[in-house]
Amino acid sequence: MPAPRIAGAPISWGVCEVPGWGFQLDPDRVLTEMREVGLVATEFGPEGFLPDAPDAKAATLQRYGLHAVGGFTPTLLHVPEHDPLAGVDELLAGYDAAGAGTLVLSADSGGTGYDSRPELDEGGWKLLLSNLDRIADHAATRGVTAVLHPHVGTMVETGDDVRRVLEGARIQLCLDTGHLLIGGTDPAELARQAPERISHTHLKDVDLGLARQVQDGRRSYTEAVGLGMYRPLGEGDLDLDGVLSRLDAYGYTGWHVLEQDTILHGPPSGAGPVEDVSTSVQNLRAALPTG
Repeated sequence: MPAPRIAGAPISWGVCEVPGWGFQLDPDRVLTEMREVGLVATEFGPEGFLPDAPDAKAATLQRYGLHAVGGFTPTLLHVPEHDPLAGVDELLAGYDAAGAGTLVLSADSGGTGYDSRPELDEGGWKLLLSNLDRIADHAATRGVTAVLHPHVGTMVETGDDVRRVLEGARIQLCLDTGHLLIGGTDPAELARQAPERISHTHLKDVDLGLARQVQDGRRSYTEAVGLGMYRPLGEGDLDLDGVLSRLDAYGYTGWHVLEQDTILHGPPSGAGPVEDVSTSVQNLRAALPTG
């Protein structure tokens, strides 16, 4: 039986907004395989994966029997000359048409990819935090919850960055278990300390051996992803039970999005990425608290 609170994301099939990320599978295969493993909803994926026109985007998901969750949206938040609201407002038309409810923001570094980022001064932080709340307030007027996704290679990555957001902004968070771990935050502990700030999850498991090589600069983030740093749920070093039990104790009712960053080095042979997604679905269903 499909699990109604478990959703997917195209990045688990290697579909990513970063130029040169890897071989990109076509939407038909990805959306078909989502349904085959029992997923009932998906995030939108990068620009161009689904049709841009709001009605066409909604119709595509309906054709595959998938609900729309929302989407991961890298957004420039710290540059005075750039107002992010116009771009966000344009995106929200697609949310209206598809019935999506969660805008997943990352604090875009302004560069390409996720292997480096600049340092913010106090003025940059003040503007970033202000923009997060402006976007959250505006999205709420459209019936959409905006959440910030801490992410390697963005302006909110480390434990200190996450703390500044919690203390300096009102926006809700996306608990991405993998990016938090790599950035130095224990996601289970964050779920214990600030469960009221978590409105969305991205669940992925991590090989901490490779993650530590990213942390100390021995490998780039992209290189480590290509080597399999993200593992199917239950096959890495994440305290999945701890994360889920703490969310459940607070009464979390949002989506559990399986979002395992993957790089394909060419057309997949055999089952391809869906094999890992299927493993994650099975292990997540077994781990979710019941009753």
